[in-house]
Amino acid sequence: MFLLAACARSDRPPALGRPSGTHGADPRAGDLSSRPTILFLGTSLTAGLGVDPGEAYPALIQRRLDSLALRWRVINAGLSGETSAGARRRIEWLLEPGVEILVLETGANDGLRGQGLDSTRANLEAIVARARASDPTMRIVLVGMEVPPNLGPRYAARFRALFRDLAERNGLTLIPFLLEGVGGVDSLNQADGIHPTAAGQVRVADNVWRVLERIVREAP
Repeated sequence: MFLLAACARSDRPPALGRPSGTHGADPRAGDLSSRPTILFLGTSLTAGLGVDPGEAYPALIQRRLDSLALRWRVINAGLSGETSAGARRRIEWLLEPGVEILVLETGANDGLRGQGLDSTRANLEAIVARARASDPTMRIVLVGMEVPPNLGPRYAARFRALFRDLAERNGLTLIPFLLEGVGGVDSLNQADGIHPTAAGQVRVADNVWRVLERIVREAP
C-alpha cells in the first residue's frame, strides 16, 4: 500500500538557513564551508517538518558523511508547501559555487493539487537544465514520489512514471520512492499520517544513502 509523499504547508515554514544541513554534523568535522556541497532541494519532507532540524534526513546524511570521513557539506533547502514551480524559481539563487551534487525532491505538492503533469515535468526539466548550465559535471539525484489512489489510478500511475521517465531521458540517478518502508507505517509517521517522525527520518535517510553513497565515493 502506497502512501502519498505529501508536503503540506506549515504555518511556520522552516527557514532555509544556509547551510542548515550543518545541524547534526559532527563537531569534530571542522569547517564545512571549504567542502564540496550536496544541495537538497525539496519540500517539507526534506525540511523536516515536525522534527528537530538535526533529525531531518539531510542532517542525518551529513552525520553519516562525517562519520565516514567523507568531506562533504550538506545544505538543506527544503521548504514546506513548495510546488515544482516554486523550486524552479528558487534554484537560481541556490546554486552557489561548490554545489557538486543536487538531490531534487519536488513535485509531490503538484500531485496533491492534481496539477497537470506536463507542467510538473517542464519545471523539473528546467531545474535540471539550470543546474547543468551552472556546472555541466554536477551529479543530479531525482527523488521519486507517489500520490494517493483517490486521485484516480491513471493519474497516480502517470505521476509515478514521470520521475522514472525524467531520470532516463536526462541521465539522472533515481531514488524510486523517498518514503519506501515509511509511507503507511503508523509508527514512523506523525499524527498527520504524512510527515515522518524522527525514527521515520532515519529510514528515509537510509533510502537516500543507498543511492547517494556510490556518488559521493566516486566523486573526485
